[in-house]
Amino acid sequence: IILLVGGALFFTFYFGFVNIRHFSTAINTVLGKYDSVDENIKKEDKTQNSETIASYGILRGTGELLKKSNNFYYIDHGYIAASKRNFEEGSTYIKNLNGYFRIVKNDFIGLINGEFDNKRLSNLNLNFKDKRKSGEYIILSEPSKYIKEFFNLKNWTEDIITELNKITDRKIFVHNKQSDIPLDKLLINAWSFISFQSTAGFKAMVEGVPAHFTYKSLRDINPIENIESAEINYKIFNNLSYSQWTLNEIIDGAMNDYL
Repeated sequence: IILLVGGALFFTFYFGFVNIRHFSTAINTVLGKYDSVDENIKKEDKTQNSETIASYGILRGTGELLKKSNNFYYIDHGYIAASKRNFEEGSTYIKNLNGYFRIVKNDFIGLINGEFDNKRLSNLNLNFKDKRKSGEYIILSEPSKYIKEFFNLKNWTEDIITELNKITDRKIFVHNKQSDIPLDKLLINAWSFISFQSTAGFKAMVEGVPAHFTYKSLRDINPIENIESAEINYKIFNNLSYSQWTLNEIIDGAMNDYL
């Protein structure tokens, strides 16, 4: 509730009270002014191409709206030090709202390019470990069914395994949110971590395990072809720290200059 209220207040001010300025449009819609199929299509296209929209997550149909929009803000749990979550039977439950949330413009993951200082990162008190020099297996983090559907990743796991078998003989451990073995335990003896876009990859990097991603904006962090010689660029965390914000920072507009 706090997240919804905070987000509503922020975006009300950020978008110039659009919910008030276009209140007449809402009234006209209720009165049936746009009941015509053709009128609905024209109105939908105009909104999707010109209006700015924002959404937390991609479920409940919001993901399809984001896909059709030319200008949007995507909100989700933070890259590091996010609010605590539980994963049960394919669903995610947020335990509290004390952590960080990422806000990305016109993308779903985002990684701000450029040089950033470590002021925000130092506030997180992360204990970075040196890069792992040995490991028994590769952790392959399987996307959720929702991510697979949204990004059309039907055979992602099988395709990555096929690719890995061509370049390494290391064991592959497929892991997902419903796995019995916690990720923290697996990371202890892992050589590397691979995912489409899971923020758990950054957790792996903190633990000294190189992470590889296949999502377009994260791919250059470590190409899969370098599975046996990957490095960890810890400066990435400076950038990540300026892409995630607490609820109070969102309400105060602290992140406006970085979106």
